[in-house]
Amino acid sequence: MARSSLFKTIHIECPVCNIFHQVEERVRMSSTIIKGEKIFYEEHYFVCTNNNFDSTMEVDENPEKEKQTKDRKKQEFKTESLDNTNLLSAGNAYRKMHNLLTSGEIVDTRESYGLTQVEFARLLGWGEATVARYESRAIQDEAYDTILRMIKENPLMALRFLDRNGDRFPETKRMQIRVRMIEKLDSCGREFLSRQVLESAYAKFPVPSDFNGYRLLDIDKLESVVSYFAERITELYKVRLMNMLWYADALSFKMQGNSMTGMVYRHERMGIFPIGHDSLIALRNINVHTEEDFETTKYQFYPNSAVDMSELSKNETDILEAILTKFRNFSDMNLVEYIQEETAYKQTSQHEMIPYSLTRKMRG
Repeated sequence: MARSSLFKTIHIECPVCNIFHQVEERVRMSSTIIKGEKIFYEEHYFVCTNNNFDSTMEVDENPEKEKQTKDRKKQEFKTESLDNTNLLSAGNAYRKMHNLLTSGEIVDTRESYGLTQVEFARLLGWGEATVARYESRAIQDEAYDTILRMIKENPLMALRFLDRNGDRFPETKRMQIRVRMIEKLDSCGREFLSRQVLESAYAKFPVPSDFNGYRLLDIDKLESVVSYFAERITELYKVRLMNMLWYADALSFKMQGNSMTGMVYRHERMGIFPIGHDSLIALRNINVHTEEDFETTKYQFYPNSAVDMSELSKNETDILEAILTKFRNFSDMNLVEYIQEETAYKQTSQHEMIPYSLTRKMRG
């Protein structure tokens, strides 16, 4: 059985011993089948603590310990609410694997326009229950996801849908929605344009491949990773950050079979840099300050409290922490020299794209 970790403790009526007492809510990696694919996700469950068993114990699967495994399973139980949480977690894991918006991202998109589920469905011209289903356990297909993503990233598209479907709202409500959209357009316009520039650099990589780590570019995840590093490194400059981004994606690919951000990397003089790294700096949610001297411009990165750090899963933050532990005390040039000894760097030439398959030979 998979090793678990404590999530929290709560007092409830325990169905294992029929006593109201403190139980543990634990979390472990589990798997299920969704649309014919095996999906790994974080599963929550309760454990009755009125016994002498160690709930953190990892049990081997062999006949000699079969009874021990059964005894441990008797401690575990779930509520209907927890079952729903696990179903949502599994569905979101599937969504992330297929680069679809998660249920939480759909909720955030709707709420950013101040709309109820029914109002959002009316705006998009969908059935009134459709949004509610997508915000819970139903998984949207690519066509619906494309529309949701356009609305999320571009308030101008939301205005166009309002022009098309505005007759579904009372006039006063329609005007309120329009005002909210215009305000959002003013505040998000720069971010949208900067994202468009970065995305154009990735137009040649429209499908998952060995060059993007079998994941399409995820700018929200990228912004979260940059802010995560910036919060934990006092002086984070461009050369250091670009090389650490490669290590984050490379280690994610090596451990999980997918990159973390979907970025494509090239062999550069100062290490391994992502394509579009200059456009990356221009993203509104990347908090960067410039420092000018006589010959060069230095870019120092800082954390951004506006970035949604929930974009990062527990596995992903573990990967980022491993990278920080390894390179925290490296100078910028130490890191450049280290990465230049990687197989991925030594087996490619200047400006050549680096396939993720070379990360399997990454130094430990």
